[in-house]
Amino acid sequence: MAKFFFAKFYNQPVHIEYLEVQSFELSIYLVKLTVAGETGFVYDKNDNIMRFNSSQHIRDGFASCQVDHAILVHDSPYEEMIGNPPKSAETMAMPFSMTQPY
Repeated sequence: MAKFFFAKFYNQPVHIEYLEVQSFELSIYLVKLTVAGETGFVYDKNDNIMRFNSSQHIRDGFASCQVDHAILVHDSPYEEMIGNPPKSAETMAMPFSMTQPY
């Protein structure tokens, strides 16, 4: 799996084939990219997987990039806690708009 450093994308016109936002509880988002056929997570300058704090943080960070396809994937651990049957192997995925709201 490739490593993509955020500095390579911030304010840079990079072509991103696929951007996947992985949503976790407490406003923690990770971003997985596919660029030139390679897939991997976005890392910060300290070589740690970069945490984004909001969907707008992601839009702002990749605003200069051309993104062909973006989705948000949410995996919740709470289904079983509230009496629902165990979750399926499939995670919930929905389109993620990279369009700036303002």
